[in-house]
Amino acid sequence: MSAKNPLFSSTKPVIAMIHLEALPGTPSGRRSVSEIEATALDEAHVYRKAGVHSIMIENMHDTPYLRGEVGPEIVAAMAIIARAVKETSQLPCGVQVLAGANVEAMAVAHAARLDFIRVEGFAFAHIADEGLIQSSAAPLLRYRKQIGADHIQVWADVKKKHSSHAITADISIGETAEAVEFMRGDAVIITGSVTGDPPTAADIRAAREHCQLPIYLGSGVTARNLTTYYTMADGFIVGSHFKADGLWSNAVNAARVARFMATHARLGR
Repeated sequence: MSAKNPLFSSTKPVIAMIHLEALPGTPSGRRSVSEIEATALDEAHVYRKAGVHSIMIENMHDTPYLRGEVGPEIVAAMAIIARAVKETSQLPCGVQVLAGANVEAMAVAHAARLDFIRVEGFAFAHIADEGLIQSSAAPLLRYRKQIGADHIQVWADVKKKHSSHAITADISIGETAEAVEFMRGDAVIITGSVTGDPPTAADIRAAREHCQLPIYLGSGVTARNLTTYYTMADGFIVGSHFKADGLWSNAVNAARVARFMATHARLGR
């Protein structure tokens, strides 16, 4: 078991992303839930065979994202698909529902028997392209208690990518991480400024100095730079790098996953 997180067999787990195709009812939605599920399961098989330690699903193709909530059609579809991915992979699984639909993510995780959710706007507000994302810790954790889902971990992005943090410019990333711990989050996620960009070493160190929670890197980690980041973090959420040509919207590329996991195994010896 991980010294930091008992969910995982590895002390430095690799959490692989499944970016679901656009769900029914969204502007780009073209396929049925069963068709989207089939693609997700194909990717889950690739990840399982490559030896990743966990899988997370996300409605990344549902652009433009709603702010702070999604409709019941999204919750239902994601719960169905997430349950299938969990049963197929037999791995710890998580979910994120964009944008900032954190209560809905908890509902999906509970229905699908997942292990964690990734949330934005847990502690402090920020401005995303969807608008103002408010802190959600208080209602989210009360909802978790009400539905009997205390076992589902909450992983919180701090100074989230694709967002402006001018309104909290006087609050450092370390202080934000400290607030996540104070507000009873279960892990902190550090990213670069946009999808595919790695976090800075200074940001990772600042989070480490201010909180005792597991720290996961949520963007920009590759087989090439994993050596640099391996000792700095407690785990790695990998999406874009596992896709063909390193582009998040492409299909999972088994060779890229295998190379990353081979590097991870070498570093763990």
